[in-house]
Amino acid sequence: MPSIRVGNAPCSWGSLEFEGLKGKPIGYSQMLDELAGTGYAGTELGDWGFMPTDPAALEQELRRRQILLLGAFVPVALANPAAHAPGETNVLRVAKLLADVHARMKSDTPPFLVLADDNGSQPVRTQNAGRITAGQGLNAAQWGTFADGANRIAAAVRQATGLRTVFHHHGAGYVETPDEIGTFLARTDPSLVGLVFDTGHLTFAAPNSDRTAALEALDRFAGRIWYHHFKDCHPDIAARSRAEGWDYFTSVKNGVFCELGKGCVDFPAVVDWLKQRAYDGWVLVEQDVLPGMGRPKESAQRNRDYLRTLGL
Repeated sequence: MPSIRVGNAPCSWGSLEFEGLKGKPIGYSQMLDELAGTGYAGTELGDWGFMPTDPAALEQELRRRQILLLGAFVPVALANPAAHAPGETNVLRVAKLLADVHARMKSDTPPFLVLADDNGSQPVRTQNAGRITAGQGLNAAQWGTFADGANRIAAAVRQATGLRTVFHHHGAGYVETPDEIGTFLARTDPSLVGLVFDTGHLTFAAPNSDRTAALEALDRFAGRIWYHHFKDCHPDIAARSRAEGWDYFTSVKNGVFCELGKGCVDFPAVVDWLKQRAYDGWVLVEQDVLPGMGRPKESAQRNRDYLRTLGL
């Protein structure tokens, strides 16, 4: 029978991929202890070096907590052709670690290489996250470069490791809005590149953070979604972000990505959508917080308890 299993991620404990963030995230050992202790069975890798990068050491850390490795988020500045070759090298380093750990643990779920734009590196996109206009996006030539880079890297990952690549649409990157996701998918090879669907980023990017946005996008992109991230979006904070012109990091600092069930994502309907399509895989909870924000363990517990009320 198809089943939906639930993981959580280092970003829920303040370990984000952005350079130069102030504050120190919780260490990986405490994060894994708290993740397992609050009822999750899987995690992603986090930034390179956050967890052990030796496959045997990482396997040991995961196995003793009975946690599976579900994937790794790796940013590449895909709009810049000069970034493709070094980006591929970095991605393959991560993908080989994922594949090695997967082989050692002999799990039934191969991890995903989660490819993303180099989010937060472009000032216009970072300043206007959550309210992007068409004129702030890529032109046709830039889209070609972006998609070519994604196809190239996904092909290299498959050839080197056999793993599949999913792309993560994300605030403060060049693939944020529903239409940008559609353009990206139309320009990439469906046999190489899937989508990890993030409910919170999609909702924040949609006009007025509408409650129906995630479901509409799930229907629109259903054929390319291979993996799911569960994140909520607080509509009042999103509205304030738009009204006051906050940048992406200010929005995150103010809690735009709130605990599950406290925002405007219709998670009961999203879970029904997954079950109706017999989704047999993982959902990964992500409550993006900056280092030092909130009480991650308590939030992780409340998020897990909420999903249990939905049958997960």
